[in-house]
Amino acid sequence: MTNKIKYKRILLKLSGESLMGNESFGIDPKVLTYFADEIKKIHDLGVQVGIVIGGGNIYRGLNATDQGIDRVTGDQMGMLATIINSLALQNALENKGIFTRLMSAINMEAIAEPYIRRRAIRHLEKKRIVIFGAGTGHPYFSTDTAASLRAVEIEASAILKGTRVDGVFDRDPEKHPNAIRFEEIAYMDVLKKNLRVMDLTAISLCQENNLPIIVFNMNSAGNLLKVVTGENIGTSVGNFNVTEIVK
Repeated sequence: MTNKIKYKRILLKLSGESLMGNESFGIDPKVLTYFADEIKKIHDLGVQVGIVIGGGNIYRGLNATDQGIDRVTGDQMGMLATIINSLALQNALENKGIFTRLMSAINMEAIAEPYIRRRAIRHLEKKRIVIFGAGTGHPYFSTDTAASLRAVEIEASAILKGTRVDGVFDRDPEKHPNAIRFEEIAYMDVLKKNLRVMDLTAISLCQENNLPIIVFNMNSAGNLLKVVTGENIGTSVGNFNVTEIVK
């Protein structure tokens, strides 16, 4: 093994919207294949991988009230959307010859194992990729919060949040070409600057447990591998005293 692993066990957070590719809705099979290839690269190195994926490409609970659906029901619909995405990603990974387990926070034994912390850790130790579906199983909590919670529970070394931009910026880089990227930023600065890396609950949970978050561009081939082997890409969110800015 030529690559030195910096993070032995990680929680990879992907948005549901990322599965759309260039489509306006649903799942692009090409994106699934690409994600599976990228994840396989780190799995082959021996990295233990847990995954949380959102459901925004299918349904967002936050839009429920605009559609005349109460928030709790809308969030439950969103949880089911994450299961659809999780099944799709599981299938793509298994097509690459990787053993996986899908664990759900909502009981649905016909298609997923119930989430049990000790069992999840055992799966990881056996080199199985574990996909955590249905969020936290409770309304009013985002999949970002679910990712933070599961990462803490499985004792992950870091949360790796794959996005479509190169890290955390002082403003939206897709709207502002002169936006400045942070190389490192403190949890509190994320909250004070309202940078929308993850929601308040997720950031607070990571801060309380000193769990680093690496935000990086998942759409650039090889970036996931670079992160787990310690290359300095993206933005690190942690207990930093000084925020470093890359111009």
